[in-house]
Amino acid sequence: MNQKSLSVKNRVHRQILSHLKNKKILQIFKKFEKSLNNNSKFAVAVSGGPDSLSLAFLAKCFALKNKLTVKYFIVDHGLRKNSKKEAETVVRVLKKVNISCKILKWNGKKPSSNIQSMARQKRYSLLINECKKNRIQNILLGHHLDDLFENFFLRILRGSGLNGIISLDKKNLNRNQNISILRPLLDLEKKDLIYLSKEVFNFFVKDPSNKNEDFKRVRIRNLLDNLGDEGLDKKKFLLTINNLKDSDNSIKFYVNRNIEINSNFLKKNTLILSKSFFDQSNEVIFRSLTKVIQTIGQKYYPVRGKSITLLMKKIKSSPILKLTLGGCFIEKINESVVLSKESNN
Repeated sequence: MNQKSLSVKNRVHRQILSHLKNKKILQIFKKFEKSLNNNSKFAVAVSGGPDSLSLAFLAKCFALKNKLTVKYFIVDHGLRKNSKKEAETVVRVLKKVNISCKILKWNGKKPSSNIQSMARQKRYSLLINECKKNRIQNILLGHHLDDLFENFFLRILRGSGLNGIISLDKKNLNRNQNISILRPLLDLEKKDLIYLSKEVFNFFVKDPSNKNEDFKRVRIRNLLDNLGDEGLDKKKFLLTINNLKDSDNSIKFYVNRNIEINSNFLKKNTLILSKSFFDQSNEVIFRSLTKVIQTIGQKYYPVRGKSITLLMKKIKSSPILKLTLGGCFIEKINESVVLSKESNN
């Protein structure tokens, strides 16, 4: 890089950091900094909304202060007519603050149902593959406090257990991919991120699907707005979620102990579960099974709870059992259960 280019780059960096002179933005950054607490390179998932643009800015400030390498990616799902143009606009906006963002395109046939869920899965897949290419082990996502509350109610309506309703955490490790999903905005409300985006970029994308009540998540968001009008206290709500997380951590301790003591690898991708594996409380067996099936099957998402519950009933009632689930071949032999990775052939 020549001297002139370096001078321009340094000037842009000073300009970016100058936004931290704004007391409100500095307060937001300090919350972000405390939440992230990361000293290795990471990738930032951008969408163009106020949450992800705020994430891009905060990550840039954090990287400049800590001299870290950061990669920025935006996924063009191709689900809307103007999605390509939208992604290109976001790339140009970020370029003005010296953020280079790569567009990852979802090619191939698009789903006609369960669109939001399928798009989310594809997004994670594209991001993880790109991180592997760049030897990055941390992905930052823009989920915020409002998303945490939405997820809580969405999971309750699905009949999720404790682990499900508090599943949106600041850090989730995908052991199969050796990738950590980080959510450093979970302490911040969306209104703060909208403020930041307007101040720094004077721009953000308004996704029309966020107003479409055909999607359950949107209906829940509107319900929460109404509950806010009725006096829902977000601080008390967050306290409830944190208390539930403490209970969840206690259960996780027994789940990990159960797997460690009562399962053994026969060979790579083949795990045997002893009789004692199933001599636990229902919740511990449920979670232990879910975890080992996800690990052996090498899936990003765990198997649905209904399928695990049905499997538990079959294991308990059937002396002989052979079936496939979550990318695993599962066989009951005497009082033990053997899990092996399902063949791709």
